[in-house]
Amino acid sequence: MSIALMTFDIFGTVLDWRTGLERALGDPLADGDFDAVIDRQGELETEQFRAYTEIVAQSLVDEIGLPEAEAARIGADVGRWPLFPDSADAMRRLRSIAACAAISNSDRAHGVQVQAQLGFPLDGWICAEEVRAYKPDVSMWRAASRLLGVPFSRDWWHVSAYADYDLATARALGLTCVFVRRPHSRPGPADVVVEDLGELAERAAGLGGR
Repeated sequence: MSIALMTFDIFGTVLDWRTGLERALGDPLADGDFDAVIDRQGELETEQFRAYTEIVAQSLVDEIGLPEAEAARIGADVGRWPLFPDSADAMRRLRSIAACAAISNSDRAHGVQVQAQLGFPLDGWICAEEVRAYKPDVSMWRAASRLLGVPFSRDWWHVSAYADYDLATARALGLTCVFVRRPHSRPGPADVVVEDLGELAERAAGLGGR
């Protein structure tokens, strides 16, 4: 196996989605409430395109009855939600092995926020606002291939905690699929399974290289 490119889901894989949302709300969420918010976002992403900031806000209004102004404020700041403790160091190590980019259901502004937290820029931030589509739509990966200049192959590794949003499409495109066991991850078939990105960095050492 070798690595020419690593692309990453961000929310729930690199960034701690649930902790961030609970901090923003000021209260813990029951498992069912958290899943309802995420599933509602997925439904909204299949409708006429609108920014992820708006989708987050609408999901919070619909599922937990949050006032619209508060929901809009939360939606604008989701890229400031906390990273998983291993994310920044592991992704810095992974960038020494291969180009690392995001394929994210998010806005450009969220990319600025996340990369500020990482402390370094990624090699690309391919987001829904740019592509005008949401994962699992294959156009997100096609845009990444075009913008990053990397064809679909087993040398392209896609990393996610969500088989439904990410890995099913990545597998259909012939990519190497990496499943990360995060809280509230949604498992499915994968070529590589890791507990966190630190383990991925250890396993990827010696592969790729740039």
